[in-house]
Amino acid sequence: MLFGRVKGEAVCTIKYPGTEALKLLIVQPLNRELKPIGALQVAADVVDAGEGDLCVMVRSREASLALPDVKFVPVDLALVGVVDELDICPDSSFNLTMKPGKNQFS
Repeated sequence: MLFGRVKGEAVCTIKYPGTEALKLLIVQPLNRELKPIGALQVAADVVDAGEGDLCVMVRSREASLALPDVKFVPVDLALVGVVDELDICPDSSFNLTMKPGKNQFS
């Protein structure tokens, strides 16, 4: 998954069958510090995001599977979530050890 910031809308006069109802947005990919990386990209909007929203995106096959009511369309990037709140912790503050006791993963 990736972070991205919505920069605007893309308008298409001709679309592939099955993508007629999709809203396409122009997105700037971001790194974990929320700094821009790479060029602007076009993504299919599944969550009704708007300009300026911080979003979670998926690529490749997962992007085409994220689209509702469509079995398969050639989409390579999709917005699947709008971030309401984000806490960024330094790498050293993560504790990935499992605590003793019973849990669903032991």
